[in-house]
Amino acid sequence: MPITRTPRPSQSTALPLASTSTALPLASALLTATVALYISLVAFGNITDFGTNREFVRHVLAMDTTFKDDDLMWRAITSRAWQDAAYVAIIVWETVAALVLIAGTWLWARRNYPQARRISTLGLLMLLLLFGAGFIGIGGEWFAMWQSKDWNGLDAATRVVTLSGIVLLVIHLPWGGASAPRTTQSGATD
Repeated sequence: MPITRTPRPSQSTALPLASTSTALPLASALLTATVALYISLVAFGNITDFGTNREFVRHVLAMDTTFKDDDLMWRAITSRAWQDAAYVAIIVWETVAALVLIAGTWLWARRNYPQARRISTLGLLMLLLLFGAGFIGIGGEWFAMWQSKDWNGLDAATRVVTLSGIVLLVIHLPWGGASAPRTTQSGATD
């Protein structure tokens, strides 16, 4: 019985699964689309079910389910008008971030990579500011949301910050190949 050898695939005959020049833009597009879908649904839910999360914002700002430490309670915002204004501002911010990320997704699909990267970065930074600085920093620490068993959104905020941060890192990975954005001597992409 003759011994047959399976030829080793050479670079010219092997079928690559995906090259870096196509895989990273595709990953960037899909990840941006995922975050765009998520924040669109969050904004839509807040608009169509206004009362549920309005109560969340009211309780966090009022600090009425925290330990009620006298050294912290002066921070509480008990005015319903200010609480509702903060909630509307959150919804507007989420909606604008969703629209920006949808635009970023569209630009990825159109293979306008430099513009897609810029727009997606803007939308992701908007989410990092809202959920990182807003919910984790201001809500979690300033308004002591971490003390509340009933009105604590730190886990949800951390998930959004983590997802947005990972996507931001992926879209800024260096690309190889002809389809990658070129960097000029000044460091800007064209």
